[in-house]
Amino acid sequence: MVSLTPRAERLLKALIEQYIAEGQPVGSRTLVKQAGLEFSPATVRNIMSDLEELGLIRSPHTSAGRVPTERGYRFFVNTLLAVKLPKTLDMASIEDRFLADQDPQQLIESVSGLLSQVTKLAGIVRVPRRADVGFLQLDFLALSPTRVLVILVTQDGQVLNRVIHPKRSYSVSELQQAANVFNGAYAGLSLDEVRRSLMEALRRDSEDMQQILRSAVEMAHQVFAGEAMSEAPLFVSGESNLLAFPELSNTEKLRRLFEAFTAKQDLLHLLDQSMVSQGVQIFIGAESGYEALESCSVVTAPYEVDGQIVGTVGVVGPTRMSYDRVISVVDVTARLLSGALSHGLPG
Repeated sequence: MVSLTPRAERLLKALIEQYIAEGQPVGSRTLVKQAGLEFSPATVRNIMSDLEELGLIRSPHTSAGRVPTERGYRFFVNTLLAVKLPKTLDMASIEDRFLADQDPQQLIESVSGLLSQVTKLAGIVRVPRRADVGFLQLDFLALSPTRVLVILVTQDGQVLNRVIHPKRSYSVSELQQAANVFNGAYAGLSLDEVRRSLMEALRRDSEDMQQILRSAVEMAHQVFAGEAMSEAPLFVSGESNLLAFPELSNTEKLRRLFEAFTAKQDLLHLLDQSMVSQGVQIFIGAESGYEALESCSVVTAPYEVDGQIVGTVGVVGPTRMSYDRVISVVDVTARLLSGALSHGLPG
């Protein structure tokens, strides 16, 4: 990272803030008039020339003004930006969503819409892979001699139901005992660990396995084998908000960007990267590593359940975004979601 004089830092900060607000190349006269700098136009021009040589700003072919480069935005975010709490109106919108009476899965899925609504950009939420979710308990309910309803409850509050057809009929007491034995053996493991254990138990099918556990394993396997344990859904809201930014209006850019929203794999990979560390992560332009996002910035933050990171929330917008506002909104949303999932919804 380059080192700038205090004067150069002030000018760069003023230029970037002006460009974010107006979306037009910023000239030296504009900086002197509107940014409150006490520098002469000649001094401003000299500093801007130095900043351009450092690769922090550039001059578009059609204008004498300057615009920030990705490197300039990165210096701004790392060194010059003061992140504040969300505005009162933004905070009220965010808190209202978490006061609503929703089950955990609905709450997670609704957050992409909340982020889009508050920031006027595209909101994204990476839902926990079901395979990583902890198993809490299983219940068997006889529907008929040939059909049993299996109720699977996960540690994050999800309830999954499936009707299975066991090899023989079971009494109510047998089903209750099978559930008790199964829960005692597998509670606390992730769903993926339970699935692997069931496959291994069926493969061994040792004589010393209790008959009641064998029955429970056989019935439970029908559920775990059928669930999409590797799924990692991504919810995206507000993609159309990005059409309002001229810098994203190029047809080819839009096509690649919306294909990325549809295919989701690139975004999922990016969100997975942000799950390895605490706090807000910011990918500016080409830093994401994906061509479709080269004109965008992605701001993400992980959310937790009982101290374990399980997913990510974020915002996608042009590199010309209000970073101070977006960062604070994403950070607060992730923290409130973590609290709601770990301790229950307030209200």
